[in-house]
Amino acid sequence: MNHPHRLIALLCCVLGCSVAGNAAKAQDITHSFLACGQKTYLMGADGKASWTYPSASRDGYVLDDGTIILTLNKSKRHRGGAVVRIAPDGKETLIWKGTQSEVNSAHPTEDGTFVITEAGDQPRLLELSSTGEVILEFPLACQKKNHHMQTRMARKLSDGTYLVPHLLDFAVFHYDDKGKLLGKLDTTVPGDSEHKIHSWPFTAIRHGDGKTLVCCTNGNRVVDFDASGKVIWTLTNEDLPGAWLQDPCGAQVLPNGNVVITSYAGGRADVDAPKLMEVTRDKQVVWTYRDGQKVGVHHFQLLTTNGEKIAGPILK
Repeated sequence: MNHPHRLIALLCCVLGCSVAGNAAKAQDITHSFLACGQKTYLMGADGKASWTYPSASRDGYVLDDGTIILTLNKSKRHRGGAVVRIAPDGKETLIWKGTQSEVNSAHPTEDGTFVITEAGDQPRLLELSSTGEVILEFPLACQKKNHHMQTRMARKLSDGTYLVPHLLDFAVFHYDDKGKLLGKLDTTVPGDSEHKIHSWPFTAIRHGDGKTLVCCTNGNRVVDFDASGKVIWTLTNEDLPGAWLQDPCGAQVLPNGNVVITSYAGGRADVDAPKLMEVTRDKQVVWTYRDGQKVGVHHFQLLTTNGEKIAGPILK
């Protein structure tokens, strides 16, 4: 990991850099971003990593003050995964140490709390105070047999409810703050029994007027639902220059409505699939990121576009 005292300068460089370079492949659009996966790093718009973290991560956020929140994979140091805070001066503090099989996400809310999910024999959602105290907890209504396939990117909505993708339940569950199930978004591809694809939801993003964008990993598609649960937009490999959706795990909806998607298996596929791509609502690819490595990006956060900090709430 870079020396702690350099983190402030490196973050300032990433958040303020406007130099086009290798990451943009001479495109008109450049982005800097935080990447989470087997490798965790800050990538500048010039295509150079300015900061790296020595552990694999599942989810991550860069806060307005430059603090980085990481959801860490389980490891020898954190047997059940963990959530850590890295201050701009490089000081790291533990927010939550996992108590079961995995910690799968950590969402910093507008109230300064953190919403996390634990996978295990008793899958659960917890909301923590800024100091890591449990202020809310309820069990998740997902299957219990396969811990790893229970949940991924849980997010708290502005109305105080929660969206939680449950992979092997093939649906995004909507819970209230008591854990009551308010509804589901079914991610199964329609069709007869022989042609149905029970696609696994990974990231669910509430945006616009009650719409919910969902990344479906094994189905290699991204779907947008309206407020009533009707599918209003779908992106598949048939819409792209090639088979570029290769296990699409994470996504981010930008202020202009474009969607940035990561293909976790992009580097391992036998196609020239980018690690990240930005797609317009009319399905035109306007930006891609490739690094030539087989290690994938699990999730990410775009920080700047053409040198300007991305405004508004982070929809990822």
